[in-house]
Amino acid sequence: MSTNLPDPTGLPGTGVHRIEKVALTAGLHDRSARIIGGGIAGLTAALALAARGASVTVTERAPELTEIGAGLQISPNAGRALEALGLGPALDAVSIRGRGVRMWDSAGRRIATLDFLAHRPQARFRMIHRARLIEVLAAAADAARITLRLGHAIEALPREPLVIGADGLHSRVRQVLNGTEAPFFTGQTAWRALITDPEPPTDGTGWADLFLGPKRHLVSYPLAGGLRNIVAVRQRPDWQAEGWSHHDDPAHLRAAFAAFGGPVPGWLAAVRETGIWGLFRHQVARRWHDDSRVLIGDAAHPTLPFMAQGASLAIEDAWQLAACLDALPDQPAAFERFQSLRADRATAIVALADRNARAYHLSGPARLAAHAGLRAIAAVAPARLTARFDWIYDYDPTRLGA
Repeated sequence: MSTNLPDPTGLPGTGVHRIEKVALTAGLHDRSARIIGGGIAGLTAALALAARGASVTVTERAPELTEIGAGLQISPNAGRALEALGLGPALDAVSIRGRGVRMWDSAGRRIATLDFLAHRPQARFRMIHRARLIEVLAAAADAARITLRLGHAIEALPREPLVIGADGLHSRVRQVLNGTEAPFFTGQTAWRALITDPEPPTDGTGWADLFLGPKRHLVSYPLAGGLRNIVAVRQRPDWQAEGWSHHDDPAHLRAAFAAFGGPVPGWLAAVRETGIWGLFRHQVARRWHDDSRVLIGDAAHPTLPFMAQGASLAIEDAWQLAACLDALPDQPAAFERFQSLRADRATAIVALADRNARAYHLSGPARLAAHAGLRAIAAVAPARLTARFDWIYDYDPTRLGA
């Protein structure tokens, strides 16, 4: 027995694009699921469960399914799950295909190039505005007859047979399972901004440019619609609260990166609005589930944004949780299998992002030595730089035993 996701023809805000049909075993046709959180993790989990026949309700405290963030990168590991759900063409229509990463010093001198497209030409790296991704997921959820309850704050956690905590960084479900936890402030503060791209790509592909300076770095990449995403991070002794809803004067961003060269001054001169937030390190959850409730995404394993894998890990989680529930009728056993598949990988990626947080901000002789080493490898064996991340990008979450 199989089930199909219907293919809507009108995606809000994205023009007219078809979603490919996906057929999976309907092993969950007699199951119902409540998902708390209507973000990337929650909507992807809803689609993965509905594609297997489950009846899914998503509750979201916000009155609308909107996303206030800016850009994000969806690497091939997560893309394989989205493509298996039939969302590839819709995503391609609203994203830029990533070529790789170009690394520069703060003066704008090239350090190294990681050409992921040349290394794996069949794989898709997508650079996309968060709002466009949410629109694609929400349109597919509507077509799949997933129930969305917006403006629905959870006062007490439901005791239903299957409850999925996709409620993000300050998860209520995580708190119930793990108690109160104190995050660690990293001493780093980040700005984010969107500008009109002065040189938008003409072939639908683009590079993520990473500029490394003493105690600060900046990353920028193009988005569809002629936009450019900017994230800039600096070390500072004070701190800002977590979350992206805090606004700052763009003059502060420009002052913090006034010594940077290359295209950075022009980009920052174009910034009219910027958000700011403090970066905190959270532990991977000790306990991911009990018999009826399970965590996915940031609720289980928040990560610093220095590997661009937060959204991708959440998408991987969503697919593999649904696959485990489909494969194992015993729900606690399915939850245990899910955590065993996900915990080590998530922990390794979180740790790598932590290391990058330090490596990006080197100063003095350590910075010069690190940049010289990267330049030497890039000149002699550039494939070594890209191959270092094969374990992340070549991972296929649609293979249950991956």
